[in-house]
Amino acid sequence: MAVVFDADFTSTSQWIAGRSSAYPRMGPTNRGDHKLDFLSRAHCPGGVFTAVRRHGGDLWTCNLLTTEGSPEGFQVRTGDVLSARITLPRELGAWPAIWTWRDGGNEIDVFEYHPDHPDLLEISNHVRGGYRYWHGAEAGIAPGATFELRTVFGAQSVDWFVDGTLIHADRRGVGADWHAFLIVNLSVADGTYHDRPPIFGSDLLSWICHSLRIERGGPDDA
Repeated sequence: MAVVFDADFTSTSQWIAGRSSAYPRMGPTNRGDHKLDFLSRAHCPGGVFTAVRRHGGDLWTCNLLTTEGSPEGFQVRTGDVLSARITLPRELGAWPAIWTWRDGGNEIDVFEYHPDHPDLLEISNHVRGGYRYWHGAEAGIAPGATFELRTVFGAQSVDWFVDGTLIHADRRGVGADWHAFLIVNLSVADGTYHDRPPIFGSDLLSWICHSLRIERGGPDDA
């Protein structure tokens, strides 16, 4: 397989910052999805995604990068393999994610995480239905943990790996003609389903995507 996308989180040709059709009116807020986000137009040197408490309200200035609308306009396709090395956040309310989106759907969640469930990774296939909450305490999943993610976007099965171990094969897949833009971001939970940041807690939340690559061109998915 060949690397067809190697993320540079400062690149203005790979990424658009702070705008996404996954948010109403392209952002900057998305309260309907239980997020306290106010999207930032800043890129993310070193893959450090942050959320900073805004004064005069309950919103946070949050990083979101997407390939949607970027000069390169990269899209993930059926059969692609995504590999990423990440460090999870420690702070309550932080909601990091790597996911895909196009035309109001085509969403695959490579991962979502909330520190109030310290060993739990949320992984989902919204294209054909199905999700899993994976408890990874034995694999070291915890606030501040660093590990490798790998997701295979197969036509018949989307497969998720952590540090080389298969944690879920959904046996649903994305179909033969699927394609979607990448999103990497940090949201802030509003307290509906997960703890929101403490009022007198830190004014800065963060996580790190150390690397993210897409490979293409292997054998067809069965």
